[in-house]
Amino acid sequence: MVPILICSILVIGIVVERVWTLRRKAVLPPGLAEEVRTLALQRKLDAQHLDELEKNSPLGAVLAGALAVRHLGRDAIRERVEDTGRHVMHEMDRFLATLGTIALISPLLGLLGTVFGLIDMFLSIMGHGIGDANHMAGGIGEALVCTAAGLTVAVPAFVAHRALRAKVTDHGIALERAVLKLVDELDQSAAVAHAPARRAAR
Repeated sequence: MVPILICSILVIGIVVERVWTLRRKAVLPPGLAEEVRTLALQRKLDAQHLDELEKNSPLGAVLAGALAVRHLGRDAIRERVEDTGRHVMHEMDRFLATLGTIALISPLLGLLGTVFGLIDMFLSIMGHGIGDANHMAGGIGEALVCTAAGLTVAVPAFVAHRALRAKVTDHGIALERAVLKLVDELDQSAAVAHAPARRAAR
């Protein structure tokens, strides 16, 4: 029961921390992408702005990574976004592997506790005889409590793990869309800016 109790405490701590950390407004601050696109198109973003943007949120980190190499072309932007995105997704995935492991091992810990309890009960019977049947039934019931406790921890942990994993995936897709929209608008702005020069050259 002690390992199961420790697992239950870990589940509560991880779920509370991840729910707080993965709040949508913390990962994707409202209006940030639009503000960054406007400043980028107006060329008002310098190194200090990019540094502050990177520390703002996961969305800010990805946008700052793209803007830091915007002068190197779309391929360089894609590589930088992929690198930054891996770090951001790793941070959002933090502790989820532990949560999944707890969901997997909690029933096994409960079953192990039940087996040990039954072994202890049968050894007692071998040494002292069957004795009172009610006492024997009570011993079996106490042993089965471990299995029930393990399942009680495992089911919420599994549900929370799947829900948080889905939230991380949704955030990742939203980050990708925001970066693609920024890059597309920068490309369009660059194309419009170079159009008069091309016409003059003709």
